[in-house]
Amino acid sequence: MSELRRRGHDVVWILTETPGISDEEVLARAKNEDRVLLTFDKDFGELVFRAGKSASSGLILFRISAKSPDYVAETAARVLEHRDDWRGHFAVVEDNRVRLKRIPEKKRT
Repeated sequence: MSELRRRGHDVVWILTETPGISDEEVLARAKNEDRVLLTFDKDFGELVFRAGKSASSGLILFRISAKSPDYVAETAARVLEHRDDWRGHFAVVEDNRVRLKRIPEKKRT
């Protein structure tokens, strides 16, 4: 978290800001605050693609080996700084690649 902030990213961490809120509330907050949602939780993909919940600012699912907190922070920062086309996309970040999939218009509310 601090690495992302140190590199100039405006970060909100749900665990410390509003612990215990539902995944739907997390998605709504990201949308209302126009934030890209970073997560390790695959349930967000289900909410977006199956339940039709909005992730209009973008959603990035990390499926990386968590070798250390520093590795996770560096990977997250590098990925965020490498592209700027997250809006309207669901991304899966793996150790050696990033897959991007457009969220269908009808699913974004």
